[in-house]
Amino acid sequence: MAAKMELAPIRPLDDFFPGTDRFAKPEFGDLTKWNNRVISNLLYYQTNYFLVALVVFLVVGFLNPLGMFVGGAVVALVFMASVWAGENKAVIKNFKKKNPTLFVIGVMVTSYFLLSLCGGVMVFIFGITFPLLLILIHASLRLRNVKNRLENKIEGVGLKKTPMGVIMALLDQQEEKMNKIQDFIESKLKE
Repeated sequence: MAAKMELAPIRPLDDFFPGTDRFAKPEFGDLTKWNNRVISNLLYYQTNYFLVALVVFLVVGFLNPLGMFVGGAVVALVFMASVWAGENKAVIKNFKKKNPTLFVIGVMVTSYFLLSLCGGVMVFIFGITFPLLLILIHASLRLRNVKNRLENKIEGVGLKKTPMGVIMALLDQQEEKMNKIQDFIESKLKE
């Protein structure tokens, strides 16, 4: 059953930045747990993250509109080409699924290289990479809460479809979570 695309609500500021008690260093030794925390936070706070990136993007775009347009176009084209390659080449698809962070870093490094050829590196760093870094830091440090987990289960089952959910699906980060959610629901139904 395909759900129509919905925009996730903007989370209140006291939920997005609740205080130091809801932030903790991720467990670097357990990459699966860290990856799940990042994915959950990306899905739950996606609209807040979009607004943060948009503000930085607009400030840099105002200062250098042509460079920002070229930088955005290059990153979008490299991302689309890498997703296409991931869908059509088994080796890339497996790499993307097993190493999503390295895959995104590869997209960014390729974009950086292409932009260095046309002199747009500083715009790339401040307008595109800096917002992604801020988002990754927040998603890595922010602990999940009950509402976060519930929203992610709803999205994972397919009852709701959001823009970040589509991006996560393109990065092959939904299948594993959906299997876990299905197992969870089945175990609750048996009880």
